[in-house]
Amino acid sequence: MSLLLVKQAVGEKAATLIKNGMIVGLGTGSTANCFIDSLILRCRREKLSIQAVASSHQSADRAAKGGIEILDINEAPRIDITVDGADEIDPLKRMIKGGGGAHVREKILAAASREMVVIVDESKLVPQIGVGKLPVEILYYGSPATRLKIENLGLKGMWRMTEEDSLFITENGNVLFDISFDSPPPFPEEIHEELLHIPGVIDTGFFFGLAGRVLVGYLDGRIEIRD
Repeated sequence: MSLLLVKQAVGEKAATLIKNGMIVGLGTGSTANCFIDSLILRCRREKLSIQAVASSHQSADRAAKGGIEILDINEAPRIDITVDGADEIDPLKRMIKGGGGAHVREKILAAASREMVVIVDESKLVPQIGVGKLPVEILYYGSPATRLKIENLGLKGMWRMTEEDSLFITENGNVLFDISFDSPPPFPEEIHEELLHIPGVIDTGFFFGLAGRVLVGYLDGRIEIRD
């Protein structure tokens, strides 16, 4: 089974969790796109009536083109469930997100929801988070000074760039600094707190205490639901 088929299968499984009348939070990224596509098909087949709040313009446009009504998060009366992917997730359900550059909005959306359902393929399972890069969203104003303070903590990284070799700009108008660890940090919560105390840092891609059910898709076709 290909990785794409695994993502499609787990996205389809997550779509079955949505009930009529729900307001659904939509994540950003390739796995979240598979969920959105499955949700569109389910709404059409079963005449499911839902509304959605999106973490990015990309996800909002994808859902809207499929006929799903999109609400502004500031006007949504509630968010019943958010479905989103993860770059890494460990056995404690600690995650790193932000590969798509939308982790600040994704975190706000998840925290505002009654439940965050995480959908991943087996490659995203790690014993401890910090295997890959940690995105940090930073105000452009004074960003070189903010980067210096991050590096003074002993952390190394690079500005995220576009294919055109310009700074990647988030939908919030900020820049991203991707931190690389030599090995997964034993206490990621402490690094998160240290980074948040630096003026200019908006938020990190660490997600703690937000994941509810986790749906894991495997290359052999299995889908595991971790409560």
